[in-house]
Formats: sequence, C-alpha cells, structure tokens
Amino acid sequence: MKKVFLSLIFAPLLLLNSVSAQHFDIGATLGTSNYIGDLSLNSTKMYLKESNFSGGVHVRFNMNPLLSFKLAANYAGISGTDENARIQELRNRNLSFASNIFEGMFAVEVNIPGFQPYGLNQPFSPYIYAGVGYTSFSPRAFYEDQWYDLQPLQTEGVDYKKNTFSIPFGLGVKFAVSDKFSIGLDFGARYAFTDYLDDVSGHYPDTEAMVASGNNIGAALSNRAGEFLGADNPEIPVVNSLRGDTKLHDMYFIFGLTVAYHFLDNGLVRTRTRNRNRIGCQRF
Repeated sequence: MKKVFLSLIFAPLLLLNSVSAQHFDIGATLGTSNYIGDLSLNSTKMYLKESNFSGGVHVRFNMNPLLSFKLAANYAGISGTDENARIQELRNRNLSFASNIFEGMFAVEVNIPGFQPYGLNQPFSPYIYAGVGYTSFSPRAFYEDQWYDLQPLQTEGVDYKKNTFSIPFGLGVKFAVSDKFSIGLDFGARYAFTDYLDDVSGHYPDTEAMVASGNNIGAALSNRAGEFLGADNPEIPVVNSLRGDTKLHDMYFIFGLTVAYHFLDNGLVRTRTRNRNRIGCQRF
C-alpha cells in the first residue's frame, strides 16, 4: 500500500519532468551507402568496394529522454556488378547496375539509457530505431558508352514499379557537445518490399520476342554473357530459366555522421530559460 501511495505522489512529478524535456531538433547526415541483392555476391553480403555517397536531413521531436520521433529525407547511391562475384557462373552472367535512391521515412527512436542535451544532463546515449519508409529507385546500366534506364526495358519481362515501401531500422550513438548541438553516428538498414532495386530478380524473358517487338536494347541488357565470354552469339538462356535470386527482397544500408541543432526553447511548454530565471513575482 505504501508503494502505491508513493507512486501516486511521484507519478505526476515524473510526467512533468517528461514534458519539460520535450524539444525539437533538426539535423543532417553525411556518409556512405551500400546494398545487398542479386548483384552483391549473389545476395550473400555487402561488397564494400561498391560503397557510394549518401546524405540526408531530418526533423525530430524528442518526447522525453527515452523516446523520439523522427521524419527524414535521404539520398543513397547503390551499385553492383557480377564482376565482383567469386563464382564463375555468376561472372559469366555479366550483369551490372547503379541506382539513385531517394527515401522518406518516419522512425521511432529509443535512447538507452536516455538523452537530454539541456544542461548536458545526459549528453551521451546509444539508441535503436525502427519505422516505415517510402523509397524511389532507378536502376541503370552502362552499355555501348551510354547509360540506360532499365525499368522501361523490362529485362525480365516484368513491369515493376520504381517506388516501394520499406522498413528502416538501425542503431547509433548521440553525443551533445553543448546544449544546442549534438553529433553522432548512425547505421541503418532498409528492407525493401521489392527485389528489383538492381533490376534482377526472377527469370530470363523471351529475348527473341523482345527483338521482334523492337526492344533490342532490352534484349541485349537481359543477357550480357556474350560481352564477357567474347562470343557474338552466346548460348541463349532458356526462357524462364533462373536469372536472379527469387527468394529474397533487396536491402540497402546507410552509414553516416550526424549533426543536429536542438531547439530547447520550443514554445511547447513553459520554457526552461524563463522558468530558470523567474525567481518570484515582481512587486511594485
């Protein structure tokens, strides 16, 4: 009974402390990006030499030292090539791609043990996060001294969309260098609800039908073994034979340095500065 009584007394105080910790921050991230898919060692691991530039901006509402809500817009470059594969059969396939990725995401961050830059009360905290995202991608391939957008060419006979939902999740650390500024490191993964970030997923199409319909470039980029093997007419894969890994969706990753500015006096509640300076009521 005593514990219940004490809880009733201190719960409102804890709630007020939580409210007083609320603030917004805005920031930016610069770093590198990579991906795992059919052209990254056959969906087995990231190939670090295919790392590319990434960057983004965010606005974050810090509910309390433990919980934050973040909206972010990010750019990431991803690429891959069968040239990196250790298996000769995959090297013979000779496919490659590069893509620009633009994403918007909403995530919930949990700071462990807690983060409070005001007064440097809790200046350092690791965190984890997860959320939902919307990703735009545009796989391209370099062929005969020119870049081609692969999605319209339907290299597998599939008219897939170049936008998809994704699940962002990751971890990082934050460090407040002052009341208003913090820096950090963030490593995030995105599970995409598509297997076509690299334009490779399923089976070889009927390239003869593609040529007959006038899609010569699509047919050439569907089967590029001849370029690697040095044959003008390489063995044409059987229609519907496996071209990619149909079991897994693609993933991409963003790793970066973050910098954030904290609006501690945000007007959501009575400001700390005013509360701290207000000793009592003035009397005249």
